[in-house]
Amino acid sequence: MEKLTASLEDYLEIIGNHSSSKRIRAIDISKQLNVSRASVSEALKKLAQKGYINHAKYNDIVLTELGLQKASDIRAKHSILQSFFENLLGLTKEEASENACKIEHVITDNAFKQISKYLEKHQNL
Repeated sequence: MEKLTASLEDYLEIIGNHSSSKRIRAIDISKQLNVSRASVSEALKKLAQKGYINHAKYNDIVLTELGLQKASDIRAKHSILQSFFENLLGLTKEEASENACKIEHVITDNAFKQISKYLEKHQNL
């Protein structure tokens, strides 16, 4: 899979978080990320061009199979990192989530695998 920018990964994560429970529109993303509608429109256009979403102006945003997989990977990475920060380092849920969101975009695959292995071994996660 192609490497996405941290910003585009954030968009996919938000879309993925909403894809199974309710519809999501550009305005919803704009509010959640506190960015302009123009920024959302540009990001959605890029995600559509890369094959991660299907989206027509003023319609709901739907993840493609590729988008579903990438969003799932991002959410899993966030969850594991948050668990690491919360359960092993004792951070509050909010601080753990904030750090996980920042680090999920830049952590190397090897470092992430090592954290995952550590958690599996020591936490049964």
